[in-house]
Amino acid sequence: MVHQPEPSVVALVGNPRVGSRTLTAAAHVAGRLGVDVTAIDLATIGHQLFTADRSLLDPALSAVANARLLVVATPVYKASYTGLLKSFLDLYGPDGLAGVVAVPLVVSGNAAHALAGEVHLRPLLVELGATVPTRSLTVTEAELADLDEAFDRWYARAAAPLQLALASDLVGAQR
Repeated sequence: MVHQPEPSVVALVGNPRVGSRTLTAAAHVAGRLGVDVTAIDLATIGHQLFTADRSLLDPALSAVANARLLVVATPVYKASYTGLLKSFLDLYGPDGLAGVVAVPLVVSGNAAHALAGEVHLRPLLVELGATVPTRSLTVTEAELADLDEAFDRWYARAAAPLQLALASDLVGAQR
């Protein structure tokens, strides 16, 4: 069996609060999925979304588009993802995330919003060309106290499709 390197992971966080619990959850999940984690907290660069100055925004856009594995994290706002995240992702053209394996991560106040990642965030990522081989990981506020337990439950089903997608990505890159 050929050993595959651990993927570098980018955690893109769409919570409008700097240093949010969503950022903490995304960094934790990204750290469990790979090494060399880069966290992009849109709350710290969102002010550039609608200005001519893109000195912080352009490197973030490039890091996300070039990620091997992307964790896209958002709290549930109005039963969907945040406008901040949508505004950032709107800057990509068709297939702007082609070749990126993405994991939607949703932090929700309660289990009633468990499908927000599947119904809203996953289709957006697929529309941008990302490969989304697993169900979204939804973490309720109560589960934030023990992210490992929530992650392990999700990863038990997600490991094989994620590994397959990442291996397929490596094979395509070697051609």
